[in-house]
Amino acid sequence: MVLEKIGNKFSQFFAMDPDEDDLTSGPTETVAPASPAPQAKPAAKPNYRTNKVVAMGEPTEKTAKIVVYEPRIYSDAKEIGNHLMNNRAVVVNFDQIESADATRIVDFLTGTVFAIHGEIKRIGQMIFLVTPANFQIDGSLAATLGTDDDIDLG
Repeated sequence: MVLEKIGNKFSQFFAMDPDEDDLTSGPTETVAPASPAPQAKPAAKPNYRTNKVVAMGEPTEKTAKIVVYEPRIYSDAKEIGNHLMNNRAVVVNFDQIESADATRIVDFLTGTVFAIHGEIKRIGQMIFLVTPANFQIDGSLAATLGTDDDIDLG
């Protein structure tokens, strides 16, 4: 009973009256075709893709990677640069290398970062975070580390 009332309200709201479907309001005329219509061949389906999603570029990696690297000699700088060129951030620890080579690697990485619009930040006394352009570094460790004058690579 309650459902019937709800159904009636619904029908009235959308102007759906079951009595309107009857065509008894006036005389109807039916015209029969003189001859049967010829059967048309079904149209061939067009040969195209049905999905509407189109890739706009090459798929990107699903996860970002951060490489931890501890160079031993100056020539390791090229490998760190390759990681940056492949959009991977690198944490570089200079504890195992002489200070002169560490300074040269930092200079090399500064140039690489400049070329790819990345960023290099000191995150420890002998540790640097080097990131490509698609990373953003927030925060500062200057209060923990002291000023840059207090830290000497040599």
